Amino acid sequence: MPKVKKLYHSIKEASKLVGVEQYVLRYWESEFPQLKPKRTKGGNRSYTSKDIKLLLLIKKLLYEDGYTIEGARKKLRSLRPTPQVEIDFEGLRAKNLLLEVKRDLEEIVKLLEEGKESDAE
Repeated sequence: MPKVKKLYHSIKEASKLVGVEQYVLRYWESEFPQLKPKRTKGGNRSYTSKDIKLLLLIKKLLYEDGYTIEGARKKLRSLRPTPQVEIDFEGLRAKNLLLEVKRDLEEIVKLLEEGKESDAE
């Protein structure tokens, strides 16, 4: 029987999915305005898959890329073309790969131009 994908996750489930403690998620809510999980009638947080993706991106920026809270906040703002953030991890990887290719090509052009100058002498 296929698994049913949950629409909402509790803070406990979200913390397990992201791999950080619950208090970290609550702190991030206070630091990142984009992160606003819905609340149930009882006041419990209810995270969507979009929230989970955002949490994973925040974790990556802070823990893997070494950003400070302020730096990660600025990076998230720069990634957000519209008020609704849709995090596309594959798109981010592709963009980074294209930037690397561009830098490599620029280096090759520079080496070729230096070679031309030395041949002209």
